[in-house]
Amino acid sequence: MAPHETERYIREYLDYLEVEKNRSWKTRENYERYLSRFVREMKLEDLADLTENAVREFRVRLSHKNLKKITQSYYAIAIRNFLKYLVKRGIRALPPERIELPKVSRREIETLEYGELERLVAAPKTNTFRGLRDKAILETLFSTGLRLSELCALPRYLDLDRGEITVRGKGDKLRIVFLSEDAKRAIKSYLAKRIDTDEALFVSVSKKGTALGRITPRSVERLVSHYARAAGIPKKVHPHQLRHMFATDLLINGADIRSVQALLGHANIATTQIYTHLTNKELREVHKTFHGRRREKKG
Repeated sequence: MAPHETERYIREYLDYLEVEKNRSWKTRENYERYLSRFVREMKLEDLADLTENAVREFRVRLSHKNLKKITQSYYAIAIRNFLKYLVKRGIRALPPERIELPKVSRREIETLEYGELERLVAAPKTNTFRGLRDKAILETLFSTGLRLSELCALPRYLDLDRGEITVRGKGDKLRIVFLSEDAKRAIKSYLAKRIDTDEALFVSVSKKGTALGRITPRSVERLVSHYARAAGIPKKVHPHQLRHMFATDLLINGADIRSVQALLGHANIATTQIYTHLTNKELREVHKTFHGRRREKKG
């Protein structure tokens, strides 16, 4: 059966994202999921069916499913960007500016407590090859603030003594990230047990403990979730939270926001400013601990 008009244009849009806009496979996968669900649930066969009412009804449905506000916003962003693409191509469609994006609280970004982070990183048992690999992955994520796709793409042969890695991030932009001493030690211990010739830094491991080729993002997600449970962390933990911790840790310890922007590979400073809101809780604890102590002694 031939695809309907809307499905055909979505497929063209996804190809455009990947080829012309140079977006990652993960971005394409996410947009495909958001747009396909929209089309499927609202039964949109032709572009004429993609109306303001259809978008509004779909968003009401998402709200009734108790999805997080930030997740609901991803669907709205995907629909609006798809409409922008149609306008750019001169295709008659709903004007994208009619899709109003929800205001999302920046506090919805979840981070770990520092004690939870330490328990997570210490959770792998390093008496096995898999444990050594997992320890190295967790230390690298926190040390560098890498995105999941960037971590999985790392090459095996790095100058670990120098501790600098050139990473190709979003938009094919290069940036430098740095390995902590803990991360360097963990990677060296892991690589010392590698007997394969695969060029990937992090590889999948069979039940027998042999390398099976470059590790996948899904495998990293699973191992982070596994060690979070092992560390007794009572919430869902994903690799991106280590990126959040990397950023907030730098800011709390005095790093300027422009430097953090460069280390994270953010094109827009506004994206990095999210983390200044996340540090408010930590700053409140600092204030509570240190402010007014001389007055208390006088009392």
